[in-house]
Amino acid sequence: MIKRTKASISKAILHKVGNKFNSTKNAFSEQELDFDEISYDLMLPYLLRPFGSLVETYRFNHHSNINLNEINTYATQLFADESDFLEVSKHIVTHLFEQSNSAQIKTGDVMVCMFNDIQYEDLFINAVGIFKIENKAEFFQTYLENNSYDIITQKGIPTKKVDKGCLILNTSDVEGNIVLSVDNNSYDTQYWIKHFLNVKYPDDHNQHTKNYIELCKDFSEDILKPSLGIQEKSTFLAKTIDFFKENEVINVENFKDELFDDDKHKELFEDYKKSYETDHSLVIRNQFDVSESVLKKEKQKIKTEIKLDTNIQIKLDIDAPDASSEYLERGYDDEKKMHYYKVFFNEEA
Repeated sequence: MIKRTKASISKAILHKVGNKFNSTKNAFSEQELDFDEISYDLMLPYLLRPFGSLVETYRFNHHSNINLNEINTYATQLFADESDFLEVSKHIVTHLFEQSNSAQIKTGDVMVCMFNDIQYEDLFINAVGIFKIENKAEFFQTYLENNSYDIITQKGIPTKKVDKGCLILNTSDVEGNIVLSVDNNSYDTQYWIKHFLNVKYPDDHNQHTKNYIELCKDFSEDILKPSLGIQEKSTFLAKTIDFFKENEVINVENFKDELFDDDKHKELFEDYKKSYETDHSLVIRNQFDVSESVLKKEKQKIKTEIKLDTNIQIKLDIDAPDASSEYLERGYDDEKKMHYYKVFFNEEA
């Protein structure tokens, strides 16, 4: 998560990237962008706004030596000396072009920028930004000719969101430089993150919190819902969120003792956890600190509605984990040959 209150663009250049599968080539600029005041005031928030709400960060990765990661190398070079900005920006676009390993990879404009005074936590730092603009929007342009106004249709860059972008911050931890990334056109999830940037999640409390909540979501969907129904699935997720809210440090054994009444479900959860770790190539820590920002974000993603085929929906409150078991009763009506839910309450809100 960054703040852009004092941020500024010190250098920027625009190139075009092609796709080797459809014979479109790169086109390089030879001069940096020179923004007028209006364009600059629109461009700065357009580029940085997507990163203001990001919680998760990445670190550069390489199978043999991190110094061989291309984008890491280019960013390090620019942080050390900006005099080669033009040539390095071309290398970045060429590297992006080489990752177009299928015809579905889109061509587009690529902007490379140097930023100053981006706030990350308590630091004001510079950063390298790489942005790929894949989609153009049509708009109407009015003009005056022969004392009459007319309209033509033109295409341009929409100012609402960046298609793909990353910020490499000039600050690091034990795992390397901090990288932020957005991808609003994730038609190929490997293309931007894995192939172009080659980044991975860091081994920190943000990722541990996310991994564990996503494990619980998948467990509730794959195991609890088929055997016990949507009500039990939703109750389990609500209790999971409640456990994270009540504990600053998550201990897996304490979690299982709190959420499962019998050893059978504890064993099911533990077996599922092992399979989940194998399938996702990660390790779920047995104890970790809770990230409140990630918890808040993941909580918003959880859906607890019970949708019925009679066009009725029951929405359970994620912040009231005991309400479902206490005030909602599921049964079967032999006369109607239908399932039912009985809801208890004192008065309507």
